[in-house]
Amino acid sequence: MAVLWLAAATVAGLVLRHEIDEVFDSALQEVAQRVLPLAYAEVLARDSDEPQRVPPVGPHREYITYVVRDAAGTVLLQSSDADRSAIPKDLTHGFATTATLRIYTEAAVQGTILVTTAEDLAHRGAAVRKAVLALLWPLAALVPVAVAGVWLAVWLTLRPVLEFSSGLEARGRGNLSAVSIEGLPDEILPLADAVNALIARLRSALEAERGFTANSAHELRTPIAAALAQTQRLVAELADEPRRERARAIEQSLRRLSRLSEKLLQLAKAEGGGLVSEHPAPLGPVLRLVVEELDRQFDCGDRLDVTIPPDGGPALDLDPDAFAVLARNLVENAVRHGDPDGSVRIRLADDRFEVTNGGPAVPADRLSALTRPFERGPTRAAGSGLGLAIAAAICEGAGLTLDLASPVPGGSDGFRATVRFASATGSRRARS
Repeated sequence: MAVLWLAAATVAGLVLRHEIDEVFDSALQEVAQRVLPLAYAEVLARDSDEPQRVPPVGPHREYITYVVRDAAGTVLLQSSDADRSAIPKDLTHGFATTATLRIYTEAAVQGTILVTTAEDLAHRGAAVRKAVLALLWPLAALVPVAVAGVWLAVWLTLRPVLEFSSGLEARGRGNLSAVSIEGLPDEILPLADAVNALIARLRSALEAERGFTANSAHELRTPIAAALAQTQRLVAELADEPRRERARAIEQSLRRLSRLSEKLLQLAKAEGGGLVSEHPAPLGPVLRLVVEELDRQFDCGDRLDVTIPPDGGPALDLDPDAFAVLARNLVENAVRHGDPDGSVRIRLADDRFEVTNGGPAVPADRLSALTRPFERGPTRAAGSGLGLAIAAAICEGAGLTLDLASPVPGGSDGFRATVRFASATGSRRARS
């Protein structure tokens, strides 16, 4: 718009310059023709050969001056502001232009009297410049107003689109519900409908996959438990030691299979929805229950160094069951794979949850792979390789951050898993 406006102002200036030239040339000609008979009468009536200067009627600026000369070029009469040196002599009838003046000459009495009118070219240029500036000044105000108006119109129009985009971007991994399309422009609605349809298909596919994993693990629990009970009874009834050892080996395999089915159930929950609760709750009581359960299962209470804030720790909208699964897997991973003679430090703070254990450092190329299912570090302890994968899935779905470090910062060995919450401020606000 600014370029078009400038082009229009340029064309208008050129047209205006042409019209101004015509108007002022006509004025020069009119003044010469009006002055000529008056000058002739004045010359005839005078009694002196000295050039006469016509006094002004009042204080004013003469834009058009004139000089009356005879055939020899002698000045007979001139206007009050005429500059004789600036108006050249020996001019023929008609218009002429010098470096600074536009001139018109009119002759009478067979060329014995010549009237020359002159106008400063700077006057014409100033008139054109003022007219063009009058056209350009509105542009200086119009461009910012137009920019603001366009920006506001586009922002108001695209605000629903930005909200739609932000809603998609802010969603966690487990949130596959349809996105609101209220207020979207008609041109964007087909795209939004297509996105929601894609989310629905993705949700159906993931639910089918997770449902298969959960149902398979759940259906395995009963026959595994029955087989384990029968094997334990067989171990008690067998008197032959070699046969009893084989039965114990079967019992250990069934226990590993039972733990694996339990981990698969946890992984299905971690990768599914339900990781966020409607009301924030403190995490401290949940962590205490997890620690007590692990102490009963592994008899590791003397190894656990637990620190929980007296007020119950941060209050987050993380589902308590999801946090229990997260904490159990991290602590169980530290107990199983850490130094059996070392302690396991468990810290719950407003902004993080940390589990630290001793043991050999994990190579850097293996550390980043530990959050993948069935990946294990350099350990001989029994395990399924799903603990850190479950913790990572819960953190990703709940909008938390899981950081793994080995060796422990400031040390030469050990392993630390840190779950970072949004912020301490957010935790206290949720708690209040």
